[in-house]
Amino acid sequence: MPNSESPRKRLRQDKKRAARNNYVKRTISTLSKKMVSDIPIDEKKKLLIELYSKLDKAAKKGVIHKRTSSRRKARLAAYINKIDQAAE
Repeated sequence: MPNSESPRKRLRQDKKRAARNNYVKRTISTLSKKMVSDIPIDEKKKLLIELYSKLDKAAKKGVIHKRTSSRRKARLAAYINKIDQAAE
């Protein structure tokens, strides 16, 4: 446990930031899992837009790396395109 005030404050800030980051990561993970569940293609496309937004915001805030965000978006788009073509 830190002894002086400055490291104590840093510890408090780190806990808050870690909690916030974990919330964002959990949300992205939940939405990604929902994407591959059995829901109609229309809902998946709406969910894709929301997931893009969450990934972009997470990358902008530094929760995840921008290339990680980009890679996940590309894979989700490929998945949606594959499902969409199979439905036709």
